[in-house]
Amino acid sequence: MAEERGAEALHLQTRAVHVTAAAAESAAGEGRPLSTPMVRSSAFAYDSADALAAAMATPDGDFVYSRRGNPTVRTLERVLAGLEGGARALAAASGMGAISSTLLALLRPGDHVLVQNCLYGGTYAVLSDLAERFGIEVERISGDDAGELSARLRPATRLLLLETLANPTGEVPDLTGLLGVARRAGVVSLVDNSLASPALCRPIEFGADIVVHSTTKYLGGHSDVIGGVAVFADAELYEQVWRRAVELGATADPFAAWLTLRGIQTLPLRMRQHCRNAAFLAARLELHPAVKQVYWPGLATHPSHERARRFLSGFGAMVSFELAGGRDAGRAFAERLRIAQLALSLGGVETLVTHPASTSHRELDDRALRAAGVGAGMVRMAVGIEHPEDLWNDIEQALPRPW
Repeated sequence: MAEERGAEALHLQTRAVHVTAAAAESAAGEGRPLSTPMVRSSAFAYDSADALAAAMATPDGDFVYSRRGNPTVRTLERVLAGLEGGARALAAASGMGAISSTLLALLRPGDHVLVQNCLYGGTYAVLSDLAERFGIEVERISGDDAGELSARLRPATRLLLLETLANPTGEVPDLTGLLGVARRAGVVSLVDNSLASPALCRPIEFGADIVVHSTTKYLGGHSDVIGGVAVFADAELYEQVWRRAVELGATADPFAAWLTLRGIQTLPLRMRQHCRNAAFLAARLELHPAVKQVYWPGLATHPSHERARRFLSGFGAMVSFELAGGRDAGRAFAERLRIAQLALSLGGVETLVTHPASTSHRELDDRALRAAGVGAGMVRMAVGIEHPEDLWNDIEQALPRPW
């Protein structure tokens, strides 16, 4: 098994393939299962009342009740903690379940939270709700200026929230600068790494305290699972959030965890093709007369290009672009596509297209949309792994005619 050969010395591509199942660790001798067993039991029996009580006292004890811990789910948690370089991980029923559990566990009335300008609409909605109901103040920052962050810190500042690749603009924050300021100030930092995945970036290596994922995206990779995870650099912080997550009931389902583990084994291969296809399409879109602007950090014209080169091992597979015809042109383009599908989410093997202003960022008003850099005619394309020429032919026939 990979752990016996020193997993930390292996490349991520190898570690993603060689998963050791928690359910199989106690198996003696030969005959271990190659694939992770899926344990569907909701509860686990004991002969001793003392043993049962002891198992309930800690998040990494023996299994008692699957809301508190499950062999298949724990395998996923250990795999993702290893891939992200964290101490522990907490799998959740969705990406928003992971984010909400973390925010509710860490924030108190009167706390001050700093977030980068371009933030996923669902995350912004949760923060707005906490601000309204519990008096938590949420303040936006650019994400590219450590000095700005230092100037905005207060005694009440509790959390810094960033995204490795912002949705849908592809902005990359100054991870080392911002996370370094937060660490020195004693402010907990949380980075959403869903759009990059650990195949492209591992924010804990740059100083993040918590990394969250919607495992629905690239980790699962096949548009057939809903899930989330929070990975913690510190085990004590993990235990604090785990206790609240158990109370909230945001725990991952074993079948969802099993599907995600299957997806992770091909993650590096899929991400390689996703990124290659995105590069191909972004370069062609940039030259098309119907396109006003392309947002993909692999382009030298993107404002985050140098930071992307510094912090990422690939530029991601989300290509957004603004059409010259505005809102109507963007919606018409999405409806004319034949291969790419008009659908929410991203990270599956197929190419998906959305209109952010009316879908992923629908919670934002016009002022917030402008602050996030989302235009009315912006189209977000989550590039899949199809043949790039087929994708381009589909895009070209759907684009507005320049004459």
